[in-house]
Amino acid sequence: MKERRVALPVETGLEGLILYPALLDGAAQEALLAALRESARKAPPYRPRMPRTGQPWSIMQTNFGPLGWVSDERGYRYEPRHPVTGDPWPPIPAMLLDLWARIAGWPAPPEACLVNIYRGEKAKMGLHQDRDEAALDAPVLSVSLGDSCIFRVGGFARGDRTRSFRLASGDVLVLGGASRLRFHGIDRIIPGSSSLIEGGGRLNLTLRRVTKPQ
Repeated sequence: MKERRVALPVETGLEGLILYPALLDGAAQEALLAALRESARKAPPYRPRMPRTGQPWSIMQTNFGPLGWVSDERGYRYEPRHPVTGDPWPPIPAMLLDLWARIAGWPAPPEACLVNIYRGEKAKMGLHQDRDEAALDAPVLSVSLGDSCIFRVGGFARGDRTRSFRLASGDVLVLGGASRLRFHGIDRIIPGSSSLIEGGGRLNLTLRRVTKPQ
C-alpha cells in the first residue's frame, strides 16, 4: 500500500495514544476504499442495536476477519458470522494487514476489522472503552477515511476530564499501551471536509487482536 511516510508521529500528550496524520495519501485511500467496497459485498453493512433495549444505533457497521464485533439485545461480543446473513466475515484486506504489521508493534495479526459508517449530522459515537478482547495488551489501530471527525478521548473512568482533536481522511491512530483502555468517542462528523466518499460520510476502521496468541 502506497503511503505518505512520516518520520515521527504527532505528540498527543498521552502515553500510548499515537497519531500518524495523513499517513495514507490520496492514492492509498482510494485503493483501500475500493478494497473495502469489494469486501462489503460479502458482508453488507447493518445497523447494530443497544444491549437490552434493542434501540438502533446512529451508525452502520460491518466487519472483516475471522471475528466480528457485534452489538444487540444480548450484549457486546465477537462472533465468527454476520448477524444478518449468517455468513462468515470476509478476510481483512491485505492492505490493512500490512499497515498493522508496520506500525502496531504487535507480534500477532489482528483478528477483527470493525468498520463504523458515519453518515448524516446525527451520526456519532458516545464515550466508551474497547474492552471486549482477551488480548488487552494488544493495541487498537484506527484508520479514518472520508469526512473529518471530532475525536474525544478521556481517562479510565467515564467522568474523567476529556480532550478532543480532529481526525482527517488518511489519519491513523494507535490506541495502546498505557492508553489502551481510555474512554473515547466521536462527537460529530464535519460534512464536506472530504470528497473521498461519494455523498459524504466517514469510515472508521479499527483493527483488533481479540484472542491471546498461542
